[in-house]
Amino acid sequence: MKLKLLLLFSWIASAAFAQNFDSIKRYKVSYAVATANNGKWIALRSFVNGSQKYLLLADPQSLLTFVKPADGFALDKLDIGNVRAIFKNSPYVKALDAALFNSKSLQNSGIDHAIPQEKGIALTIDLCPSHRNLDRVIFQRLLDEFKKIQKPVPLAISVSGKWILKHQVDLDWLKSLVAQNELTITWINHSYNHEVNSLPLAQNFLLAPGTNMDVEVLENEKLLLKNGLTPSVFFRFPGLVSSPQLVAKIVDYGLIPVGSDAWLAKGQLAQAGSIVLIHGNGNEEIGVKDFIRLLQNRQVDVKNKQWLLFDLREGLGREFE
Repeated sequence: MKLKLLLLFSWIASAAFAQNFDSIKRYKVSYAVATANNGKWIALRSFVNGSQKYLLLADPQSLLTFVKPADGFALDKLDIGNVRAIFKNSPYVKALDAALFNSKSLQNSGIDHAIPQEKGIALTIDLCPSHRNLDRVIFQRLLDEFKKIQKPVPLAISVSGKWILKHQVDLDWLKSLVAQNELTITWINHSYNHEVNSLPLAQNFLLAPGTNMDVEVLENEKLLLKNGLTPSVFFRFPGLVSSPQLVAKIVDYGLIPVGSDAWLAKGQLAQAGSIVLIHGNGNEEIGVKDFIRLLQNRQVDVKNKQWLLFDLREGLGREFE
């Protein structure tokens, strides 16, 4: 898997990977099997920027996503059901199926379980709308603890559109850490608006009446692309709140809902292979303190490479091989 990832990253390097797509038009869900260089990928979206048509593609084995000009591929347009049938044995489709299977809970549906083969955790940091600045201490402590062991340090950030719009300086700082090869970030769609109301959970967050899922999903992806970020195949429900119908809808967008088995601020303990959740938007002081304490308690294991951070894509890719 690691060799495949290295080869794929090398191929992706020739893509419009870090380009800021600032004039996106006709952005839409557009499923196809995309063939080039004797390889097959899944086209999830198509759009036009300037005079060029582009595809957002996913590798069904590694779960990596990338953007490339559409004219470099032969496209066999299909619906999501056909695509899932063609790639039914891939980690991508197996993860989609697992998310659908675990869709009955009001909270934490989708991929919510640990990945027990890993000696460490997959760290996910949520950036919900907030007037407060980014908790940079999280990232600084991560680099202090791991940069001599892992470089770049892998993590996933669940980002909402309204956070991006109000925190350009913080976003640019995160992008600079990626450019300096300090971090590798998987960008998880966390909805555009991330609305919260005073109603019960069954009518709150994305379950609120009148929610437009095309706006919540696709507008957030467009905003990521405009900022030079590549949307991943993952989606995290605001508040981890959903319904079976909403999980199915997200899967129809080709996205894998990801929950957490270790939301630190709620007292859930991180175990080997946990998908850890903390908020880095300045609104969860307890969770940040708990994570720093976790790092302190694991210092010896980190130095001995017995407790590491792992890439969510690679971890789930191995679990669903």
